[in-house]
Amino acid sequence: MKNILPIVILFVSGTFASAQQARTERVSAETQLDWVFAMANQSPAEPPAEWLEGYTSTDQSYSLYAPEGYQKRKSWPLVIFISPGNGPTGFAQWKDACQKHEILFASPNGAGNNVPAPRRIHIIADVLDDIRRKYNIDTDRTYIGGHSGGGRIACSIAFALPEYFGGVIPVCAGGELRPESWLRQRVIDRLSIAQLTGETDFNRGEVNRMHQTRHTSVGVRCKTWVVDGLGHSIPNSSVFAEAFAWLEDDLPRRRKLAKDWPASRISDTPTRSEWAARLTREAEARLKQKDLVYSGLMQLKGVHARWNDLPQAKAALQTLTEYDSRPERPWDADDIAEQRRFLIARARGVDAYASGEIPRQYQNQREAMLQAAINLWAQVFQDGQDKVAVAEARERIPKLKALLDRL
Repeated sequence: MKNILPIVILFVSGTFASAQQARTERVSAETQLDWVFAMANQSPAEPPAEWLEGYTSTDQSYSLYAPEGYQKRKSWPLVIFISPGNGPTGFAQWKDACQKHEILFASPNGAGNNVPAPRRIHIIADVLDDIRRKYNIDTDRTYIGGHSGGGRIACSIAFALPEYFGGVIPVCAGGELRPESWLRQRVIDRLSIAQLTGETDFNRGEVNRMHQTRHTSVGVRCKTWVVDGLGHSIPNSSVFAEAFAWLEDDLPRRRKLAKDWPASRISDTPTRSEWAARLTREAEARLKQKDLVYSGLMQLKGVHARWNDLPQAKAALQTLTEYDSRPERPWDADDIAEQRRFLIARARGVDAYASGEIPRQYQNQREAMLQAAINLWAQVFQDGQDKVAVAEARERIPKLKALLDRL
């Protein structure tokens, strides 16, 4: 296996509470879900050996709540909630919503911030797959979240594998979208992000100003709840009930997306070849629509990069090469427009964070963040194509420089 590039994941510590009135379940088999892709830019036939060393899926356990009267004749919503510590967390706060709305709730054991990222993601995938095997779970109503570092890892998984989820619920944390164009668009089209943070949470600025600004600027459905009087802690049940209702409000959009583009939702366990074939078929259908050619090409690029040893990757490369050789390439303008859109979003997000209140824990980052915001706005100004953003850059650069000079 060659050229697998790691995706960097940062973890922040936090407190956690034990789940109550939920039984302990043991993972029954190795996951069939593509957990490796949440850590890398490829989905190899076999994970790196060092990522498996000393790990046995059937040794893992998790806390599970299943509603009374559960029956397999209908599909059920699921919340996977990840702790920054090594025990399960969150059910005490989710309990009311779970009972009222008949939600299955699970929280892994042994998947805290001190666990190496590959193993942590493997554990979470084992738990999710185990529940999907044992229960009739609605993929469009499967939500992954967590507290602090658990929220960060939840974002990393959902943004890499949006086909498995309907939304993300990071608490006192957030995450950035992946660099792959087709994958970012899948998140925009499919997921909702319900961010929860405390009034005095030291990550509030990152969550409420930076991530909220960046996500909404590129079209992600994202909302942040800032809970009065709360610090770096899990909020009470009423906040989760409200966040769950907001996530559920977007269910019709997810259902329609899956109807129009079936590969956007994965409720089964496709092989690598099957998954690549589904994504290829969708890409080919997009190429037939003038306004979707760019997205189709980006999906083929994703197939080629993700499963580069499969026949679908070879076919994708042939199509990409053929399109690249055409004398007229209108999709190039789409590519430039997308790069500009994400550059502007990043400038706005970093600016919002750097120019606002920063807690003492992160004061040493202000200078670098202010300089980063200035540099990003300078790129927007130099590009000169988005009149609104250029006007923002002209206004923001002097103000940011003034803040920098006062340090």
